[in-house]
Amino acid sequence: MSYVIGIDLGTSAVKTVLVDKDGQVVYEVSEAYPLLQPKPGYSEQDPEAWVEKTLISLNRMMKDSGVKPSEVEGVSFSGQMHGLVLVDDAGKVLRNAILWNDTRTTPQCRKIEKVLGADLLKIARNRALEGFTLPKILWVQEHEPEILKQAALFLLPKDYVRFRLTGDYAMDYSDAAGTLLLDVAGKEWSDRIATAFDLPLSICPRLVDSFDQVGILLPEIAEKSGLLSSTKVFAGGADNACGAIGAGILSEGQTMCSIGTSGVILSYEERKDLDFEGKVHFFNHGEKDAYYIMGVTLAAGYSLQWFKETFAADLTFDQMLEGIDSIPAGSGGLLFTPYIVGERTPHPDANIRGSFIGMDAGHDRTHFARAVMEGITFSLKESIDILRNSGKTITEVISIGGGTKNENWLQMQADIFNATILKLESEQGPAMGAAMLAAYGSGWFPSLQECASHFLRTAKSYVPNPEAVAVYENLFSVYQDVYGQTRELNDKLAAFRK
Repeated sequence: MSYVIGIDLGTSAVKTVLVDKDGQVVYEVSEAYPLLQPKPGYSEQDPEAWVEKTLISLNRMMKDSGVKPSEVEGVSFSGQMHGLVLVDDAGKVLRNAILWNDTRTTPQCRKIEKVLGADLLKIARNRALEGFTLPKILWVQEHEPEILKQAALFLLPKDYVRFRLTGDYAMDYSDAAGTLLLDVAGKEWSDRIATAFDLPLSICPRLVDSFDQVGILLPEIAEKSGLLSSTKVFAGGADNACGAIGAGILSEGQTMCSIGTSGVILSYEERKDLDFEGKVHFFNHGEKDAYYIMGVTLAAGYSLQWFKETFAADLTFDQMLEGIDSIPAGSGGLLFTPYIVGERTPHPDANIRGSFIGMDAGHDRTHFARAVMEGITFSLKESIDILRNSGKTITEVISIGGGTKNENWLQMQADIFNATILKLESEQGPAMGAAMLAAYGSGWFPSLQECASHFLRTAKSYVPNPEAVAVYENLFSVYQDVYGQTRELNDKLAAFRK
C-alpha cells in the first residue's frame, strides 16, 4: 500500500491525516497548542509549538496506524493564512508569530491605503485589512524596529513548519497572495509595494507552486516523526485554497459554501483581470495559474452558536433546531442580520452590529432559530450574487462545514442561493486538500482534477424549491436594506459598547 499525509496547521490545533490511494482517511490525529493574547486585540503563537505538535502528531500517527514508513510517499501542508513569522539569517525565530485574527494594525492599514492608493487593488487585488501580513510587518517596523533589522525573511505559519522539517525556505502563491506583497496576477513579489515601505525584496522567500516538491525530511526530523528521511515534502497551500482542493473546486464555475465559525463562499476562477473593487478577496489558487474569489461572513456558524448559548444553553443544537421545518420560508416576517462581530463581505465594517427586525408576539424560539439560519445564508448569498454579477454561472454549490449537519439548512441554502447544493460523502477540508497536493505531487494522478474525481464523492443533493426561492428573493431585498438603515445607528451605539 501507498499513502500520503496532509498536515493542516490551524489556529488552535494541527490536524494530520493519512490517506490511501482510494482517498480514504485511514488515520487522523489532532494536537492542540495555546493562543497567546498578551494585550486586548493581540493574537500570537509560539512557532516552536507548531513544530513540536506537528512532530508529535506524525509520530503518533505512524506508531498507532501500523503503516510502514516506507509506505508513505509524500507529505504536504495547509496552513492558517497571513500570520507573520520573522526569522534571522540562521533561521531563528525573532518574536512570536502575529496571527490572522490580531487586530492591532488598523493604523498600518490606513497607512497602506494612503501610500499606495489605487495601486493596492491593482497589484495586490485585496483591501488592506488587519488580518493580512504586510500591516503586521509595518507594525513591527514601527514598534520593534530592532527586530525587523535582524530579519532575513518573513514566513507564513505552514512555511515555517515546513522549513523546520526540510531546511528549505519557500512560499506558495496561494499563501503569498494573502500578504499584500504579491503581484497576484503577475505571480511575483511587488517591488512597488515593498519599496513604498522601505522593505527589501530579499525579505520575501522564493515562490513555488503548491504541488512543487521543496525537499525531503531532515534526518533528525525523520527520526522524531517516525518517517523516512527520503519522504518527499511538497509546498502545500493556504487553508482556504486547500479547502477548495479538498472539496473539488478545481474548474471554472465550481463554487463552495463553507460554514464554520465564519462563512466562506469560494469560486474557482481563471480570469486574472477581473476587478471586484475590493468587495471580495481575489487570491491565487493551489492549482497552477488559477485563482479563487472569496467572500466572507465573519459570524456565520458563530451567530448560531451565540444564539444557542444565549437563548437555549440547556439544549443541544439538534433540540434547538427541532421544528424549524414547520416554519415557512421567511420565519413569519422575522429577519436577522449576522453582523454580531462586524462584517466583511460586501460590507467591510467593524462597527456594524446584528439586528432582529420584525419581531412580534407570535414568534417563538423556533422562529428566531430559523431566522438566524436564514440571515447567515442571506449574508452568504451576497457573495454568490457578486460572483454571478461578474459573469459566473452558478447552478451547483458544494456545501461543507457545520452548515451540512442539518438537512433543513442544506435545503435552505438551495432555496436562497437558487442552486443545487451538493454534500460530500467524506469531508476533511483543508487537510484533505493538503493530502491531495501530496498525491498529485507524488505522481499518483496526472492532474488535481483526476485526483478529486477519484477521492471525492457526492453523498446527497438538494434542489431548489421554486416557491421558497420566490419568497426568499423578495425577502432578500429587505435584508439588503437593513445594513444601510442601521449603519448610522450602530455608529452611534458604538460609544456605549464596553
